[in-house]
Amino acid sequence: MKGLSRLLPIVGGAIAGGAIALAVASGSSTTHSVTTTTVVQPSSSPALPTSFSSGRGQTINQIYRAVGPGVVDITTSSSQNTGGVFGFGQSQQTEGEGAGVVFDKKGDILTDEHVVSGASKITVTFPDQVKASATVVGSDTGADLAVIRVQNVPQSELHPLTMGDSNAVQVGDSVIAIGSPFGLPNTVTAGIVSAVGRTINSPNQFTIPNAIQTDAPINPGNSGGPLVNAAGQVIGLNDQIETNNTNGQGEGSSSGVGFATPSNSDARIAREIIATGQAHNAYVGVLLDPSVSGGAAISKGSTTSGTSPVQPGTPAAKAGLQPGDLITAVNGTPVASVNQFVATIAGYAPGDTVTLTVNRNGQTKSIKLTLGSQPANASTQSQQGQGFGIP
Repeated sequence: MKGLSRLLPIVGGAIAGGAIALAVASGSSTTHSVTTTTVVQPSSSPALPTSFSSGRGQTINQIYRAVGPGVVDITTSSSQNTGGVFGFGQSQQTEGEGAGVVFDKKGDILTDEHVVSGASKITVTFPDQVKASATVVGSDTGADLAVIRVQNVPQSELHPLTMGDSNAVQVGDSVIAIGSPFGLPNTVTAGIVSAVGRTINSPNQFTIPNAIQTDAPINPGNSGGPLVNAAGQVIGLNDQIETNNTNGQGEGSSSGVGFATPSNSDARIAREIIATGQAHNAYVGVLLDPSVSGGAAISKGSTTSGTSPVQPGTPAAKAGLQPGDLITAVNGTPVASVNQFVATIAGYAPGDTVTLTVNRNGQTKSIKLTLGSQPANASTQSQQGQGFGIP
């Protein structure tokens, strides 16, 4: 089976968190899964979508010619000790492939964290076939984002792409995806935005909020490549697919349901990684029940494995949050769903103090909570098929 860097991860069956985490469950190894969906209501006066037409935006060919030079092919290699016989270890070489987006003239390139995770060697190939080795500047597994850097390449090779406003994306907007599906670099596919406000799982089972769903064909090797709007702006990095189709190598293939991480958080996290070498994500420490509407509901009971809905020793426990609490606002900003709560907390930093508006047994309470730092991994639990999350 190919490495995860080549295989787009299949969307898990619940919610977990980008900068806070919603742990989601899944003990199954099947390729079919169901994504918990949270719908984000559009603004009262949305801007008109941009389409591929001569009067409103560019043609696909025009966009590709403008954007293509800023999209790179990324190949990785890593070695794994397979044990061996008579005490002699054997090393197995694993190859992976994905895509990336040139972010600045310093040689920084954005890609999905799972594309370069565990790689001992990273090679970037530009559209004109110029090759360069790259190193990882830093990564955020909880957001599935990595920044890699190439050096000693001509400035003429570096074509930074414009990051668009993912919050302005609307259902029905025309988009194209560029990447290296099945080892075919510089491949362009087209489609529309099928939905916004989706939640998907990161490699360490935290929730990535505000993901963009598209029907533009996305396949293994598209990971890390851009999802581009009709204005030629990157609105997300292609990250995952929902599928029940696999090829002979067990890799998932497009079924018309793909997901991209939102450009607004990608750009914010990338700037932080470039400045400090790492991302700093806020953490609450509760298991959330996405089936409850009207806010972010803390589960009422422990999971089947005994995990408490308010994690011991976490900011949530220290602040006095309780199972069954319904969080309806953060610092006065209403949150009507788990997705909105995750996205709102993601805008804060560890150490920030927030005031949560909580409905507890029909009474409204204000609870001050000092955010912690996201741990390396989220708990993955389930109870009677219902997904939970750990912010």
